[in-house]
Amino acid sequence: MIKGQKVNVIVMQSIFWSVEEVALRAKQFYENDIRQHVEYGDNIGKMIVIDAETGEYGIDPTGVKTALKLKHQKPNARLFTIRIGYDVAVSFGGAIERIAK
Repeated sequence: MIKGQKVNVIVMQSIFWSVEEVALRAKQFYENDIRQHVEYGDNIGKMIVIDAETGEYGIDPTGVKTALKLKHQKPNARLFTIRIGYDVAVSFGGAIERIAK
């Protein structure tokens, strides 16, 4: 390296998580810490995006703005999306069932 030369550093994720592990951890955060704070009124039907590593989350109608914000803050974030108050986030040809009152 030459003195005064700028060095670019790439930080790689050290732990690989399967899709199932990301989903499990995010759902645990949701059930144990988040659900009681978000599952009410106007939030029902909105999307919550959860960082499966930290539990940080955000809510918006589609989840896109929140996902972009979380990825901007932490590019390697492992994100998982849940539709608040429903058993699934989306359905292709089937019905989604509301589980929240």
